[in-house]
Amino acid sequence: MAYEFILTDDPAPQVRRITLNRPEKRNALNHGLRGEIIAALQKADEDPQVRVMVIRGAGSCFSAGYDLGGGNQGQEFPWFTPAGEGHWPRHVTQGWMSIWELSKPVIAQVHGYCLAGGSELATCCDLVYVADDAQMGYPAVRFGVPDNHFHAWFIGMRKAMEMMLTGDSLSGVECARLGWANESVPADQLERKVLDVARRIAAVPLDLSRLNKRLVHRQMEIMGLWTGIRAGSELCALGTHQKSLRDFVAKAREKGLTAALDERDQPFGDYRTRDS
Repeated sequence: MAYEFILTDDPAPQVRRITLNRPEKRNALNHGLRGEIIAALQKADEDPQVRVMVIRGAGSCFSAGYDLGGGNQGQEFPWFTPAGEGHWPRHVTQGWMSIWELSKPVIAQVHGYCLAGGSELATCCDLVYVADDAQMGYPAVRFGVPDNHFHAWFIGMRKAMEMMLTGDSLSGVECARLGWANESVPADQLERKVLDVARRIAAVPLDLSRLNKRLVHRQMEIMGLWTGIRAGSELCALGTHQKSLRDFVAKAREKGLTAALDERDQPFGDYRTRDS
């Protein structure tokens, strides 16, 4: 299958790797990229030669989030989501949470920025390994409301509240310490670490790993994770009607997206302003 926005390879026996391949856009998640990620995962899930999948990003980062800069022009939504208020947050949440429903484990290999939609994608993978200096955050809380409210589940209420109220990010080391990631390692050791784990998973009989993946997820669902994330998407829909978001969109149209993001982050001295 030919892809436009991703690369696929098999770096080890029974391991399928998917690389987000928009490095010039920091792997911004447009409709095409999102659709190809899910399609490639589903194809690997059906492939009898594959036991585990890996998702990583090309270039400087895993993903800086959803494409807000016109990268969706001419592209259809990659999967059907029933229409109505809150279509967008329900649509993207439906896609990323579908990774939970795959029968085979999926590992996120995270370096550099892992922001907003990128953090949603990584979170919905079964295992997450990060570079020590990675940055996981949701800066979009500075002009709107997140789509997927995973934070309290994976990093605890206090740190989740801090992230939601500031938009500040966590380092890879903090992500591992708080429980969002399995482990953090120096960036130059990340690929080797992920492939070592992938090989260990592939050594377990597939009929067992399928059931054991589902077992962990069912416990989280019984505790309310999926219900909570669904409820959160309704708050995201409410957020689209807030004056702050309308003001940001107007500013982006007037000054350009980069200028609007710079202005958003200037008081905090992070993200794009740090790169300026």
